[in-house]
Amino acid sequence: MPTPYSFIPDLLTQLPALPAASILSRTLYGDEQVKAVLFSFAAGEELSEHTASTPALLHILSGEARLTLGGDSFEARAGAWAHMAAQLPHSVLAQTPVVMLLLLLK
Repeated sequence: MPTPYSFIPDLLTQLPALPAASILSRTLYGDEQVKAVLFSFAAGEELSEHTASTPALLHILSGEARLTLGGDSFEARAGAWAHMAAQLPHSVLAQTPVVMLLLLLK
């Protein structure tokens, strides 16, 4: 019988070493309600402006990034958290190496 939970003691250990000038992502979990994706950005890398078809939660786990939500920009550091409505234009620019958890709500 499958375990009725998922447990990861340290999210920061879930991504391989990050090559220079790259962005890595790894889906950690997915079901009919949520998809959890862990991202790692090298300094200077960017997810350019885009939208998601579902609401999303974003949590910066380490590093510093410039986060743009709609027409507003924020300096986001470890511990920063954001909720984004579906179709909200957003972007992430890593100013240092960044690890970010994204939860896509279905």
